[in-house]
Amino acid sequence: MTINRSGRAPREEPAAVSSVWLRAESARPRRTPPLSRQRIVDAAVTLLDGHGMDGLTMRRLAQQLDVTSTALYWHVKTKDDVLDLAVDQIFGEVRLPHEVGDWRDDVRALVRDWRAAILRHPWAASLIGRPMLGPNVLARTEFLQSALVRGGFSGRRLAVATRLLANYVVGAALTEATWRRTADPHARGEARRHITADPAAYPTLTASGHLDDARWSDDELFDQGLDAILATAPR
Repeated sequence: MTINRSGRAPREEPAAVSSVWLRAESARPRRTPPLSRQRIVDAAVTLLDGHGMDGLTMRRLAQQLDVTSTALYWHVKTKDDVLDLAVDQIFGEVRLPHEVGDWRDDVRALVRDWRAAILRHPWAASLIGRPMLGPNVLARTEFLQSALVRGGFSGRRLAVATRLLANYVVGAALTEATWRRTADPHARGEARRHITADPAAYPTLTASGHLDDARWSDDELFDQGLDAILATAPR
């Protein structure tokens, strides 16, 4: 440590906080209309919905808001800040169910709505693994774990069940969204015909109805998979 001329050690500057959720929002001069985090997030979600992750840049976001990049940076420091805020807004669309007594029903209601939110905003799925400390994310994670605790989960089993459900809903929604974004609306049917055209090579896939939308829907498969996970509850 160095000593300055006054004989005192210099004051240490606090370390920079990396997460947008751990920094206070800056108070800046008002604009007409005033620029705020909420306006920034609304515009970012619009860009992400329309153009995906690659379509969101700080420059394009400033243009969408009709402000300068300098004005934008008063409120958010990086694109990562914007993404964290946008993901939390999407979680705000996931309704918090009223507890009905059966913990499984509470989990089902939450997870189904979570999947629906990701399907409306498929770009969000790739960001779920980021450290998420937003109020909407934390409130829904708290609800999920509290329901699992009522179901008898605790300790490591609670951590495993939470991660299993999160990975299940994100993976399912991401897969479904990818299918839906394909340029050819008949791509899934063509994939099924490719399998059944050679039943000797794929006898099990042919018999099981793999990729056969006529046999069961994504909703049915998702709900039955969710039931299978919930069946692992402690007895």
